[in-house]
Amino acid sequence: MRIGELATKAGVSVRALRYYEEQHLLRSERSSGGQRTYPESAVGRVELIQQLYGAGLPSRTIVSLLPCVETGEVDPDLLGKLAVERDRIDGQIDELVATRDRLDAVICQAHTATATGTRCHPM
Repeated sequence: MRIGELATKAGVSVRALRYYEEQHLLRSERSSGGQRTYPESAVGRVELIQQLYGAGLPSRTIVSLLPCVETGEVDPDLLGKLAVERDRIDGQIDELVATRDRLDAVICQAHTATATGTRCHPM
């Protein structure tokens, strides 16, 4: 598939795909006309790259992780780095859950205040 089709299917910009190639996260072939072409499997790869970026992993970590995803084999040094990243993500999840719980409390108070005519007090 061509770059525009991949961008549409993966929900990213063409510019992002070019950046992923520059960072060695994604590979393309060139058609006889010089256009980039990608296999169907590139959609899943781009989605994974997006997830990993969204979780805060830097491109250098993603580059070293992607071959492991393909082969299932993980270098022991990389395994340690990935464990550190997982722990960092767990910390972010804990913070997000705490924030959500505080928002739930505010929402609950607001519903109670609206129903009873009382005012919410700051947390």
